[in-house]
Amino acid sequence: MVAQPSAPLSQISEPIRIVFMGTPEFALPSLSLLHSMAAQAGWQLVGVVTQPDRRAGRGKRLLAGPVKTFALHQNLPVLQPVRLRQSGAPPAADRPDPLAWLRMRSPDLIVVAAYGQILPPRLLEIPTFGCLNVHASLLPAYRGASPITAALLDGLTESGVTIMLMDAGMDTGPALAQARLPIQSDDTTASLSERLADRGAGLLAETIPSWLAGDVAPIAQADLPGEPSVCRLVKKQDGQVDWSLPAARIERMIRAYAPWPAAFTTWKNQNFKLWKGRVIPGSAAPGLVLSAANIVAVGTGDGLLALQVVQPAGKRQMTVTSFLNGAPDFIGSHLGV
Repeated sequence: MVAQPSAPLSQISEPIRIVFMGTPEFALPSLSLLHSMAAQAGWQLVGVVTQPDRRAGRGKRLLAGPVKTFALHQNLPVLQPVRLRQSGAPPAADRPDPLAWLRMRSPDLIVVAAYGQILPPRLLEIPTFGCLNVHASLLPAYRGASPITAALLDGLTESGVTIMLMDAGMDTGPALAQARLPIQSDDTTASLSERLADRGAGLLAETIPSWLAGDVAPIAQADLPGEPSVCRLVKKQDGQVDWSLPAARIERMIRAYAPWPAAFTTWKNQNFKLWKGRVIPGSAAPGLVLSAANIVAVGTGDGLLALQVVQPAGKRQMTVTSFLNGAPDFIGSHLGV
């Protein structure tokens, strides 16, 4: 269990030393704002921990993530451990022990935003002021790896961010601050992530000085409104559309799985991605494509899904009208078979 800070900011003579841990685009606003705040407040951003480079694109080249790119541009020390828990292998110059690396930097505070691994207890014990996490939900709801996608799939009209004091559980630590954010009817995971990332960075900036000064009392999640829930990591096959589902559910899938893995079906035994659609009244056999009044729609288990933007295999995204110009036999076909 992580305790309250052992000393308020006013009793610490040395500059506050901070390590940031994060990887994807969601983490970038928090790192950028923290970097600016450190310069203004006289803090020291002494290191950045991020996930290893991943292979991407047709050439499967190793690509650095947004956090690493920013950190290197700002000449910040970067560590990219495969895992945070010791593997038993001896440390090497290109593979230092992550806990030893962190202890050498003597951080007073560690800030985490979408890092991608659960932090081991021994790491949580390193900083005097604990580890603060920017989590993209109103905890205790939607603990876990994909809170934004899960909120969209469930059709919520509101989400938010929580600044949490981390403990050994998965997003179970007490909350220091929360902020609510409405979900728009056309939000995708990409658009909602961007807004929540910006709001989370702002809330983090508001919270850190008060936390360091000892002016914030952590609130146990059991004392927060809402029921605990957990969302799992999204897998590629989650995007496959079952046309027997209601049209409203499939429309939410399209938005929730954009940009990855994308909602998809098959047409002529090839992958066919769905990027935008809307629910309209009517009925047809699940997966049957029909056209009426300049609308191309697909039958579902409840209602029709009007297609607006699609992507056939090997092609770019396009409006369904443009697609039909080269594929008139799409009308009357069955998707997913």
